[in-house]
Amino acid sequence: MISRRACLRNLIQSLRTGSTASKLRSSNCFTSRTAPSLQPLVEPSPYSDDEYADVDWDNLGFGLIPTDYMYTTKCSEGGNFEEGHLSRYGNIELSPSAGVLNYGQGLFEGTKAYRRENGRLCLFRPDQNAIRMQVGAERMCMPSPSIHHFVEAVKQTALANKRWIPPPGKGSLYIRPLLMGSGPVLGLGPAPECTFLIYAAPVGNYFKVSAPLNLFIDDEYHRATRGGAGGVKAITNYSPVLKAQSRAKSRGFSDVLFLDSVNKKNIEEVSSCNIFIVKDNVISTPATGGTILEGVTRKSIIDIALDHGYQVKERCIPVEEVMEADEVFCTGTAVGIAAVGSITYQGKRVEYKSGDRCVSQELLSMYTGIQKGHIEDKKGWILEID
Repeated sequence: MISRRACLRNLIQSLRTGSTASKLRSSNCFTSRTAPSLQPLVEPSPYSDDEYADVDWDNLGFGLIPTDYMYTTKCSEGGNFEEGHLSRYGNIELSPSAGVLNYGQGLFEGTKAYRRENGRLCLFRPDQNAIRMQVGAERMCMPSPSIHHFVEAVKQTALANKRWIPPPGKGSLYIRPLLMGSGPVLGLGPAPECTFLIYAAPVGNYFKVSAPLNLFIDDEYHRATRGGAGGVKAITNYSPVLKAQSRAKSRGFSDVLFLDSVNKKNIEEVSSCNIFIVKDNVISTPATGGTILEGVTRKSIIDIALDHGYQVKERCIPVEEVMEADEVFCTGTAVGIAAVGSITYQGKRVEYKSGDRCVSQELLSMYTGIQKGHIEDKKGWILEID
């Protein structure tokens, strides 16, 4: 266990710099053999390579639109993930005593495939999702696919569903990898079998309206606590926020901003995304510290901001500072970069700057510019898949 943890720390450190190719080569310490190859589709696709699915791309929201194929592989206790396969999207079979159903032993990831104006299909930093799944799997006592296996499975899932990748500027293909304890278990313990599954859906904006968000700070409910699993993308982190979120939305708010569970005075996360504040041109975001998810978009925005001369601080942020900020914005794979128009806390509402001249919009322009190919990708973040 000690050597595995040391390997994981070294891998994470090495992946903070260097190209995607070098990152993928760093995955050898997590698997004792070459990553499994994918089996062919159950049946050949009847669609041509340049054919789009029948979707109203101009009115694409963030909801489940079933696509053609999903990817599945399994791993038994003490073994390695076997050869995966692509099959038609559909229901899966689980034992009533599966670890994921009884004890919530599961993780999920989220990444996107984009179609550029030149027709090329791209992924954005999928290796970082693979690393985060490995970190989460160790926390949740599950085996995990190697980085190479993860990225190749994501790539093949995207290509199998390429007709569902929206036209340039119309959205993206949201790709959802799942790792779950699928084996039967009655007493509390790790499942004897785990399943790695990937499905996808075309999506537009996460929030129904493109206007700046109106957040509510909830000091009654908490998203995570010290020593828990808030720092990994465990499925058990998300359903507990639904009560606070639904209550806030019923009052006209976009979402909830949660405070730390110990002192109830420092901001942590919104329900499904990280948060940043801007004051006097200094960008600050809560330090992760085990209760906050290390978002891939969060990490990317920090790097972009530093590269463009901004001072960025990862630290504890008291709620009082948030109420005095010049600007606030959220980041996440699903939400992208979303400006916050107002925050309400204990009956007090504060409004923030938003619009084209704001820091968040400048960072959004650079972030999407790299994804679309309008700005040179100097960090090896983009993986072309066709």
